[in-house]
Amino acid sequence: MAPNNTNDTNQSLTHEILSRAHSPDSTNRIFTEKIQHRPLFLKPTSPPPSSNARDARRKARDEKQRKLKPKPLSARQRRRLGLYDVPKANQKYDIYEPLNHLWLGYVREILGGELYGGGQGAAAKLSAADFHGAEVEVSRSSCPSRVGIQGIVIKDARFVFEIITRKNQVKTVPKEKTVFRVCVPPVEEKGNGAQERKPFVFEIYGDQFQYRSADRATKKFKQHYLKDL
Repeated sequence: MAPNNTNDTNQSLTHEILSRAHSPDSTNRIFTEKIQHRPLFLKPTSPPPSSNARDARRKARDEKQRKLKPKPLSARQRRRLGLYDVPKANQKYDIYEPLNHLWLGYVREILGGELYGGGQGAAAKLSAADFHGAEVEVSRSSCPSRVGIQGIVIKDARFVFEIITRKNQVKTVPKEKTVFRVCVPPVEEKGNGAQERKPFVFEIYGDQFQYRSADRATKKFKQHYLKDL
């Protein structure tokens, strides 16, 4: 009986408070519509997500991200698609001559004053240099047929140089047991007092040069005796 008495007391107090601000008819109407018979809207609680539902959402999210960001091609796929091959139409020496001019400017810049003096400093810089665009000549090789091959390097791979010759032929020359000669002509100086300088010539021992150009840029080379030379 106590709850009912409390409820009746609350209703009486509410009705009395409303009657202070409204007429008797308005008080009865407001009390009936807004308080006594006010609808109570209930929302059913959702069941806890199961592990299968979480896995499905995670899988869908991963699949969406995979579609937005395609997986990079593997080395085998790139070779199969021929991304490393030079098209027949581009196997022309004239196309790569501007690349050779850029490389000459690049190697002169990194050598600086050592371009005419050589020495250990020049050797260290050339060991880490990029040779894409350099004009090289095979001076010595364990395979006699390679000797004399001359052209511009169009690919400086780990184990080979790909060279475009003046006859518009692409030659793949292994670095192993092969010596390459590179000639850097001096910068032409103008004026009556210009000093005639000799070209800077150096050789690359392929056995000690079997690194990719990106790897050579961060590798430190040490001097040591080569018994095979």
